[in-house]
Amino acid sequence: QVQLVESGGGLVQPGGSLRLSCAPSVSGFNGFAMGWYRQAPGKQRELVASIDSRGMATYVDSVKGRFTISRDNAKDTVYLQMNSLNPEDTAVYFCNARGGNVEYWGQGTQVTVSS
Repeated sequence: QVQLVESGGGLVQPGGSLRLSCAPSVSGFNGFAMGWYRQAPGKQRELVASIDSRGMATYVDSVKGRFTISRDNAKDTVYLQMNSLNPEDTAVYFCNARGGNVEYWGQGTQVTVSS
């Protein structure tokens, strides 16, 4: 069974940075679109950033200029660099992979921004 393994979450002070990583348990994801979603308590899950197989990235307005999504196809890994974090960024962050008719989700990693 394919798993997406996330890492890099944690507690950070406002203004700080974190980098999330997501790697599939099997190879062969270069052709997949990859994305990071987040879900805060009491809110719906939202797409934060996505990157297609060519490296084209899109972002939700609230993170533009602060977050950067990237992928390393040699390592089958996608990253989310998060800078200038604020308390509104607190959420569980989920990795997503979509290709053809299949979709996979990670288990989620908690990001907490608090002083």
